[in-house]
Amino acid sequence: MKKMHILVAAVLGLSALAIAPAQAAGRYITVNADGTVKVTPDAVRINGTVSIIGANSKEALSTASSAMSKIRSALTSNGVVTKDLSTQTLTVYPEYNYTQDKGSVLIGYRASQSFTAIVRNAKSAGAVVDAAVAAGGDALQVNGVTPFVSDASGAAADARTEAVKKAKAKATSYAKLLGIKLGKVNYLIENSAPSYTPIMAKATAADGSTEVDLGQQDVTVSITVQWSLN
Repeated sequence: MKKMHILVAAVLGLSALAIAPAQAAGRYITVNADGTVKVTPDAVRINGTVSIIGANSKEALSTASSAMSKIRSALTSNGVVTKDLSTQTLTVYPEYNYTQDKGSVLIGYRASQSFTAIVRNAKSAGAVVDAAVAAGGDALQVNGVTPFVSDASGAAADARTEAVKKAKAKATSYAKLLGIKLGKVNYLIENSAPSYTPIMAKATAADGSTEVDLGQQDVTVSITVQWSLN
């Protein structure tokens, strides 16, 4: 008579348990677990675009460059270092206005320059946004203000610790229920790089100035751990 294969699987949330077949070279128990910690962002990324219409491409580009120069000066004067300020796109193209009676009519040339600025002192982000808007005026469009964690290595380490504790507690619980004992760890696999899930932030006006609400960010590590069974 063939020996009966035994397979036990249990799923709790995003976690799973598996016990190897009894006749295998060695019995083992495998557990998946996630560890998550919340972190307050310490930096803010500002995305903006300067857009100008001129009579010709040279005039449009010159005016846009002048506006960008003022914005650049405002950003660096408010704590943004040069290495954290980068141009993303620079375009110049004809712009048309369409009407039914005249069709497409050239109205000028639009020059646009989009940029990203990183504010390392997150608490000053609102003041930096205000300074940039004051310098760029109506030529500046703020496309996004995004808080983030500049160095999440510490949070990832804490998340790993949490994941290992959960995995060990789960494996121990199942071993006790099944009347078996855990042996040594066969392997531990981090299933993917630590993932970062930001909670959406918002900007509010307080006393006429902009304040960026940082919210919190979830840092999650998912692992798989296998123990041998005694």
